[in-house]
Amino acid sequence: MTLPDLPFDAQQIVAGLKPWIECESPTYDPAALARMMDLVAFECAAIGASVEIIPGRMGCGPSVRAKMPHKDQGKPGILVSGHMDTVHPVGTLAKNPFRVEGDKAYGPGIQDMKSGNYIALEAMRQIARAGLETPLPVTFLFTPDEEIGSPATRELIEGEALKNKYFLCPEPAHLNNAVTTGRYAIARFEITCSGKPSHAGANVKGGISAVRELAHRIIEIEAMTTEDCTFSCNDVTSGQWVNCVPSFARAQVLSMAKKQEDLDAGEAAMLALAGTRNGVEFTVTTTVVRPVWENEQPETMALYEIAKGLAAEIGMELPYVSSGGGSDANFSGAMRIPSLCSLGVSGAGLHTLEEHIDISSIVPRTRLLAGLFMTLEA
Repeated sequence: MTLPDLPFDAQQIVAGLKPWIECESPTYDPAALARMMDLVAFECAAIGASVEIIPGRMGCGPSVRAKMPHKDQGKPGILVSGHMDTVHPVGTLAKNPFRVEGDKAYGPGIQDMKSGNYIALEAMRQIARAGLETPLPVTFLFTPDEEIGSPATRELIEGEALKNKYFLCPEPAHLNNAVTTGRYAIARFEITCSGKPSHAGANVKGGISAVRELAHRIIEIEAMTTEDCTFSCNDVTSGQWVNCVPSFARAQVLSMAKKQEDLDAGEAAMLALAGTRNGVEFTVTTTVVRPVWENEQPETMALYEIAKGLAAEIGMELPYVSSGGGSDANFSGAMRIPSLCSLGVSGAGLHTLEEHIDISSIVPRTRLLAGLFMTLEA
């Protein structure tokens, strides 16, 4: 099918994206996420979608489910799934304000992944304005907790994915315009150390420092990293009184593997660290797991070939990769639902103060999404 000639305008899209970027929405701030989801819900409603705001749970913000108008609404179609949470705390705009510098637009969360979500909606907006109807009904699901592994919304994502034929995820594009056809397995752990308190000035030898033991453990855990399974520690916390020998300390660990069996082995190695050493009790709890999305599944590659053909019509190459770093497509891919990820905008610096998108990539990527909406059939 020939791509519809729709009037996508990069500058208008950047202008429309600005309020989204200036509405900061870190995962751990449910009130901020609620403000962000209000903006999203309005955009969806303005296109004509049936919009539902789904209350948050587990301390997370709400989600938005938007069903685009269609004569077959309710039948299996296309699910677009994206997250609106970012890793940037409120106040990051002071350090990385929304701005345009040449071909780059900057701001917290602009690449990961508000721009991708925005262009997916823009594709639907222009399809609706042109009086066109997609062959399949299209549903959007925007969630608040992907950056922490989607603990509150995994059931929602999987349930919605099972109702649909295709799963599209507008996470950031990879280098060289690549999309993702597989993702590594991921596990998160919480580790804690319990020692013995004492006054750090009057009786420092009377205590047993949980912080010291945790420091040793972190070095050991990160040293477990191999080519097959990686380990990284962060979110380290303890008591705030420096005149106390710390009796408690905790941290989080992220483990990632290309194969499920390697992640399972890594999880077993982590859990085996539990016990008492040097007078300190050490516990390990698995908190969140993303299953492996095996690369080059036949159903995914069939979807990829459609996207590749559409990209060729636009005049761009569309390579594919299997990627580390999880996304909601881990869930759909593990369930063998035809899935394609990294359909969003090109850029660099995600999760940093240099996060930006390449403005020149906006229109081609939006056109690709519109082409998928207008091409995918039952």
